[in-house]
Amino acid sequence: MAAPWEDVLRDGPAIREAAAVAVDAALLQGVLMRTEGQPNDSDVVNFAPFTLLPSAVPSALFEQAYAVQQDFNMLVDAISQNKEFLEHTLASTIKVDDFTARLFRIHTQVLEEGLAQSVFLGINRSDYMFDSGVDGTPALKQIEINTIAASFGGLTSRTVAVHGQVLKVLGKPQEASRLLPNNPSRGLALGIAKAWELYGSPSAVVMFLVEEVQRNIFDQRCVENELWNRNIPVIRRRFRDVFEKGSLDEAKRLYMDGKEVAVVYYREGYVPSNYSEQNWEARLLLERSRAVKCPDIATQLAGTKKVQQELSRPGTLERLLPGHAEAVTRIRATFAGLYSLDMGAEGDKVAAMAIADPDRFVLKPQREGGGNNLYGEELRQVLEKIRDSPQRTSYILMDKIKPRPALNYLLRAHSPLQVSECVSELGIFGVYVRQGSELVLNEAAGHLLRTKAVEHADGGVAAGVAVLDTPFLV
Repeated sequence: MAAPWEDVLRDGPAIREAAAVAVDAALLQGVLMRTEGQPNDSDVVNFAPFTLLPSAVPSALFEQAYAVQQDFNMLVDAISQNKEFLEHTLASTIKVDDFTARLFRIHTQVLEEGLAQSVFLGINRSDYMFDSGVDGTPALKQIEINTIAASFGGLTSRTVAVHGQVLKVLGKPQEASRLLPNNPSRGLALGIAKAWELYGSPSAVVMFLVEEVQRNIFDQRCVENELWNRNIPVIRRRFRDVFEKGSLDEAKRLYMDGKEVAVVYYREGYVPSNYSEQNWEARLLLERSRAVKCPDIATQLAGTKKVQQELSRPGTLERLLPGHAEAVTRIRATFAGLYSLDMGAEGDKVAAMAIADPDRFVLKPQREGGGNNLYGEELRQVLEKIRDSPQRTSYILMDKIKPRPALNYLLRAHSPLQVSECVSELGIFGVYVRQGSELVLNEAAGHLLRTKAVEHADGGVAAGVAVLDTPFLV
C-alpha cells in the first residue's frame, strides 16, 4: 500500500517547509482542540494532531466499508429492540461488570414503565483495520462499533483541505485533486435534524450532553453549527445540570431551564468515570423521558464488546436480521476472530490458548474511549490472574489484526518533527432514524481515518495516541 510520495519522505528541507505550511493550514481550517492546561477555555487553543501526508488506503476495502455501513445501522437497531438477546448476551457480564449492570438496570426499568420514546436516532461509527493476512493481501477487519459519542466527525471534515495544501506545496497537485470530499458533521446533523422534526415540537431544542472537561469542543461545534444553520436551537448541558434542573411533565416531556428538549445527543456517558450517583439519577431521568436519545440506553448496550463477540457466533446474525441474507454476508466478511471467556469448558480453552500465545490476541474489556485493551505480556499476566475467576467474563478475546506499516510524520504541538512507522484505522459514520417500527433514514455519513505509530498498541485521538488523517485511495 505504498503512497505515491515516498520520494519526499526523506527530503528534509521539503518536509520541514511542508510541516510549517500544514500547521498553519490546520489552524486556518479550524482543525482545533483546546489545550490540556486549559481544557475548558477557548482563549488558548492548538491544532489537533494530524499526519503530515494522507495515508494510502486500498480503494476496494474503502468501498467495502461504506457498502456495509447501512447493514450495520440496521443490525444495531435490531439489537436495541431485542430485549431477550441483550439479556441473554450480557447475563454473565452484568454479574461482574458494575457499569454494564447499571446501564442494564436502567434499560429494564424503562421497559417495565413503558417506553415514552417513539422516535429513535442512532449515530454510530464502525472502525476497521486492514489486516495484511498470511499471503499479504489486505482484508477489511472490524475492530469495534461505537454506538455512543462517536467523535471527530467535525474535525475530520477539515483535514482534507489541509492535506490537499500539503500535497500542492510538495509539487503533487494531481494527487491533491484525488482526495475525496468528506463531511460527516453534515451527515450527523441530518440525522439529528430528522429526529428533531419527527419529535414534532418546533420550539423544542436539541441538547448536547457534554463532559465536565471539554477539550474537543470544536469537533462538537461543527455538528452544532450545522443544526443552527437549519434554525434548530442547540443547548449544551452536563449531567449535573440535568440532575439540578431537568424535569419531566405528566406526558414525560423533558424540560431543561424551561425549554422542552426534543433530542438528547450524548457526547459523554460512555465510561464509569462519567458517573456519580447524581449522574446515574440524571441518566435515568433522561431515559424515562419522551425525548429522542442518541443513543437510548439499549443502543449503548448494543455497542458493548460482549455483544460484538456474540454476533460472531454461527446463526446469530441470521436470527437478528431474518430475510437479509446479503446483509449478513457483508457484515460477516468484516469480522475478525472473536472468542468468549464465559465460565465453562469453552472459556477455559480460550483462556489457555491466549496465555500460551498472547501476541496473537487482544483482550478487550466492556469499555469505550480508547486505551483500555490489553496486549502481549500484559494480556498474559491479566488472564493468568483471572483465568479461574468469573471476572474473566467481563472481557472478550479477539484475534490481533496485523496491518502493514507505512512511513509518515505525526504532527503534534510542541513535538519534534520525525518520521514514524505507522498504521491506520478507518471509521465509517452511520446515521439512522426509526419512527415506531419504520426505518425512515439509514445512511453512511462520512469517514474518519486515524493513524498512530506502530509502538502504540491502543488508543485514539482523544486518548492522545492516534492523529487525524485523510485517506488517499490506491
